[in-house]
Amino acid sequence: MAIRKVARLGHPVLRQAAEPVPVGEIRSPAIQRLIDDMIETMHEYDGAGLAGNQVHELKRIAVIEVAGNPRYPDAPSIPLTVLVNPVVTPLTEEREEGWEGCLSVPDMRGLVPRYTAVRLEGYDRDGTPIDLVAKDFFARVIQHEADHLDGVMYVDRMRDLSTLSHIAEWQKHWLGIVEPDD
Repeated sequence: MAIRKVARLGHPVLRQAAEPVPVGEIRSPAIQRLIDDMIETMHEYDGAGLAGNQVHELKRIAVIEVAGNPRYPDAPSIPLTVLVNPVVTPLTEEREEGWEGCLSVPDMRGLVPRYTAVRLEGYDRDGTPIDLVAKDFFARVIQHEADHLDGVMYVDRMRDLSTLSHIAEWQKHWLGIVEPDD
């Protein structure tokens, strides 16, 4: 396993659509190594998820996990989820604005509208089909990662760019957290 370099906003790889992984290749050593590297990279940088594009691989693979994450201390737990060729379908017209960040847009947060419930279809790392319904925070993370695989960044989805904030200013002015000596 290896920690991969994460592409940052402005790198062309983030604006390209990733290619589907042939189902017969999911269990190949190369794809399994990529998945392991993505998981290790996500953990290293305290991400809630990571998409292939973000590690310079145009493969439709994303990993998600939230458990005691210091970047999302109040987020509900999400078990390690590996998504290969995910297809996301909204199950409602209802959208909710929520704060998002991204390893490719370091130290920033912004309000992003997302569907509150989605259907997720695809494959896990063993090539087993996935078909599940996700709601609320899990649905938000799935949509964020699926967007990456289509070359879309969370800032593209923001309705009001005035909410785009450096994390220290976000904590102070949007969350009301005042650091000592402020």
